[in-house]
Amino acid sequence: MKTLPISRYRFFQKLQPLSLLKKITGKSVTGCLQVFSTSGCWSIYVDEGKLIYASYSEKMFEPLYRNLQRLSQEISTLPGGIKEQLRAIFETGIENQAIPNPDYLAICWLVNQKYISPSQAAILIEELALEVLESFLNLEEGSYEFIPESFLDDMPKFCHLNLRLLVEQCQTPRSVGVRVSVSEREASRREAAYHQTLPTSQSHPSQLFQINELKTKTTPKSSRTNSYKPSAYSINTNEHREQRITQPPVDKKVYTIFCINDSPTVLNAIKSYLDEQTFSVVGVTDSLKALMQIIRTKPDIILLDISMPNLDGYELCSLLRKHSHFKNTPVIMVSGKVGFLDKAKAKMVRASGYLTKPFTQGDLLKVIFKHII
Repeated sequence: MKTLPISRYRFFQKLQPLSLLKKITGKSVTGCLQVFSTSGCWSIYVDEGKLIYASYSEKMFEPLYRNLQRLSQEISTLPGGIKEQLRAIFETGIENQAIPNPDYLAICWLVNQKYISPSQAAILIEELALEVLESFLNLEEGSYEFIPESFLDDMPKFCHLNLRLLVEQCQTPRSVGVRVSVSEREASRREAAYHQTLPTSQSHPSQLFQINELKTKTTPKSSRTNSYKPSAYSINTNEHREQRITQPPVDKKVYTIFCINDSPTVLNAIKSYLDEQTFSVVGVTDSLKALMQIIRTKPDIILLDISMPNLDGYELCSLLRKHSHFKNTPVIMVSGKVGFLDKAKAKMVRASGYLTKPFTQGDLLKVIFKHII
């Protein structure tokens, strides 16, 4: 995409948060706006001008846990100890690792484990985005940059939210009444436009986008902090949801990860990086023996080292793709080589992805979640 005319300032200066948000709402804009201040960093991810996630570095997991606790009253599949489980995997487990948003990985994991559905993840992300934007709009001084290629590029997307409506909702005083969810407001706008209803004099003016809003009629309900209302138009799913969300209990799936690497050190590192409650790791150092073991195991994903004696990763991947059962099984090539030709050869043998050594726990989790969700 074209580079936006916003860049990182070397020194802090006066900021206009509304103007920054306006710059990232175009349909051609995809990436991450990062804003830095003395108190922390705000990351606002957009896809074609729509918000897909937002976070604040100093309060990354606290809002997630709080909103999950609220959701747990409506979703029967969320266990009581989910906070401790997430903390062990994504806070303690990924501490000091080079991964920008382990909180988003945690949401992907919740969906992957069927604790929440994609539509429920969309509700969660919308609530988190509102909290982040409320603090962001009060920012007066800092620096910023826009990163066209972001951490979320290869991750599942659960919603595409209208930034203008999010900002408008944040600017609505709590004392006035209910803050209608972004998607409900969008639905009201569409319905009003369909009936050719003219804007009323009481419509809320958007300082950010300078357009007249159609007034959304609402009946008094509890505020957003006391009620968790499902969205209808902001999610990336057609799933029908009721106010009370119930699902039959489901068993957690344990994913089998098959690793072929002639280095026991690398195999042990992979095993230590992956939570045993979610992943079952099978490690093999001999590539010749690995083929038959893979056929017997039928893993969910295969991590395949390129440089091995006897049978290298390219040859083994090519053989696997000829087997009917492994035509679509994710195969990730693992290598210390970062050249274009090496990655091109991986594509020629129909590898699903490429993981460069040395890698962190965050790098490993990202590539795995990309291919199993």
